[in-house]
Amino acid sequence: MNTRQKEIRDRIAKRRKMQEQKKGSWAVTYKKEEDGFHGTASYEIPPETDHPLFRKEVFYFKILASIVLFLMVAIMFRIPVPRFEEARNLVSHYMKKEFEFAAAKDWYQDTFGKPLVFIPSDKEPEVTAKKGNEEFAQPAAGKISESFQANGQGLMIETDKESPVESTKEGVIIFTGKKDKLGNTVVIQHSDKSESWYGHLGSIDVSLYETVKKGKIIGKVSNTEDGAKGTFYLAIKKGSQFVDPKQVIEFE
Repeated sequence: MNTRQKEIRDRIAKRRKMQEQKKGSWAVTYKKEEDGFHGTASYEIPPETDHPLFRKEVFYFKILASIVLFLMVAIMFRIPVPRFEEARNLVSHYMKKEFEFAAAKDWYQDTFGKPLVFIPSDKEPEVTAKKGNEEFAQPAAGKISESFQANGQGLMIETDKESPVESTKEGVIIFTGKKDKLGNTVVIQHSDKSESWYGHLGSIDVSLYETVKKGKIIGKVSNTEDGAKGTFYLAIKKGSQFVDPKQVIEFE
């Protein structure tokens, strides 16, 4: 074996040893020849590795665990065994409970310093400072035509025709559509776990799970039969109970 071949083999062996010690790094070797010093770089593509935030084993385990949990709950409700009664009641309670979107949004902003967006948008969301217990504002100028005592849930408010209805407080839209006896309705969930309901709307101008600020126009009132005035319904819900809006909002 001549000197040239031995030098090449020694260089290859050395390179393999360096690659084993430093995976994923660039291996650079140099050779010195009689006519001068020349650098020759060789690049080793690192082996594929799992992303630190996504590991296949953990992902598959979560899928399997979800399937097992789903089957357990299905069997629990399918087979009326008395020992499962307490567990069934607990699952039913949380399945019927409204998810607190507004509270989750505030927690995300406090934790990560950036607003949580439920609906993708081209516009960058604004970072707003929390104002503590922000008061409810009047959604539209008008007078009460039906009191809280008349129906036990909310107020009917008479306004000018085609008047816009604004959000009384910052929150997340958790319902848009028709409700029995209320017609076109928007429900906004607020970070203090309260909700504001706006019914009998002539039109709805917001989308489900949209984040709205205080004073945001959510729709327009519906006109009365003679078309002379506008009217809409307003309710405030705290926990599982409706409260008189006059307790938290000043009306004329």
